[in-house]
Amino acid sequence: MADTVANSALLAVTVHGPAGVVDLVVPAGAVAADVAAEYAQQTHAGVVPDLHTRIGTPLAGDVPLSRAGVTTGDLLVATTGAPRPASRRRAATHRSAAGTDPAVGLAGLWFLVAALAAGLAGWCATVSDGGLRTAALLTLVAGAVIGVLPVGRLVELRAVAAPAFGAAAAFALLWDPHPVRLPMLLGVAGLAAALVAAVGRALDERSEEALRVWIVGGAGLFLLAGLCTLAGAPPRLAWALVLMAAVLAARFVPGLAVDVPDQYLIDLERLAVTAWSARAQPPGKRGRSVVPLGAVAVVAGRATRVVTAAAAAVLVLALGAAPLLLTTATLPVDRVGARLMVFFAGAALLLAGRSYRHRAARAELRAAGIGCWVALAVLLVRLLEPNALLWMAIGSTALAILMVVVAVAVGRGWRSAWWSRRAEVAEGLAGAFALASLVVATGWFRQLWEIASLWELSS
Repeated sequence: MADTVANSALLAVTVHGPAGVVDLVVPAGAVAADVAAEYAQQTHAGVVPDLHTRIGTPLAGDVPLSRAGVTTGDLLVATTGAPRPASRRRAATHRSAAGTDPAVGLAGLWFLVAALAAGLAGWCATVSDGGLRTAALLTLVAGAVIGVLPVGRLVELRAVAAPAFGAAAAFALLWDPHPVRLPMLLGVAGLAAALVAAVGRALDERSEEALRVWIVGGAGLFLLAGLCTLAGAPPRLAWALVLMAAVLAARFVPGLAVDVPDQYLIDLERLAVTAWSARAQPPGKRGRSVVPLGAVAVVAGRATRVVTAAAAAVLVLALGAAPLLLTTATLPVDRVGARLMVFFAGAALLLAGRSYRHRAARAELRAAGIGCWVALAVLLVRLLEPNALLWMAIGSTALAILMVVVAVAVGRGWRSAWWSRRAEVAEGLAGAFALASLVVATGWFRQLWEIASLWELSS
């Protein structure tokens, strides 16, 4: 008798799923499979979904709702593909697809060493002559040609390292010891790297994101150096602009890297000429407008590769431009501006790295910021007397111990909203001060000062 009463009772439930929301009144003795079938019939879904409670507990298809603890007014969730615990094989597949496979990471490290060796070979070729210089040039050109060929294993990694060989070959071939010609020389090397990257991208698109960064960075360096050379500007202007470009790139590249296809942002099927047709709601439309997980993974992977490659470019530009700016700013006022610019640029890069969630990109930006400060510290240490140098070493050691203690005490405080807001403000101020120091470091402020002084003397 009790079972008869239970079966005759009615339950009013709401089923929420990818095809829409449906209110159902079913017997308490109805099983979850029947409710799922009724939901699929009313929403015109192609498949019968699985039912879950509001907290995600799955409902067995042959168990009555009353025995599963479902009461009137409950919310049920319908899913067509419930997430399952990832197995070791599946996790290994995801790591391989994301480019985090240990074997691929080790090969990438070796290709990075090869790119650095190419740069060192190009530099050594400038101080050599005769057969050694010719052999080095031929080796670098051969490395660039072999790197872009779409044959063999690890083609994507070879294509990313090939532009470094092309840049080193151009640098060694056009070497000129005059300091004034150094910006244009590096600009031509950047253009050679962009050309090699463009060839590699045309032959194989598996490393499109990194090669795109090579093309944009190399062409931008060539354009910037060419404009400064044509204008007759001193070398410090080119290095200051390159350093400022690195700071701005660290700030704005993440906003440009995530490129979501329009069909996932705009319901193209609902766009119509008249408002009446736009109001029409075809059956099952909500199920078709759900973004697939595979598409999300593709967009996230592409953005990750772009951000990582851009952070590597920022690292190279910052480590090259900061020391050159400090050495080319020779006049007193220009030296002050150059030192301030390098200091604030390093601070801006360090603070920008905190907002990156990708470990490689965050480490590259932090290395760029620390590299700027190291270049500034080396310059300042050379100006100190022996006694002052000793006291500076003692103070730096004490400050380092204090910073370790503070870091342990704060713990994860930098990830809180309070620290995040203040770090955002500090990053903006550091970037603004670096941009303001650009006027002094390049000599514009001194020239305006001299012009104003001449006007006063003439009057």
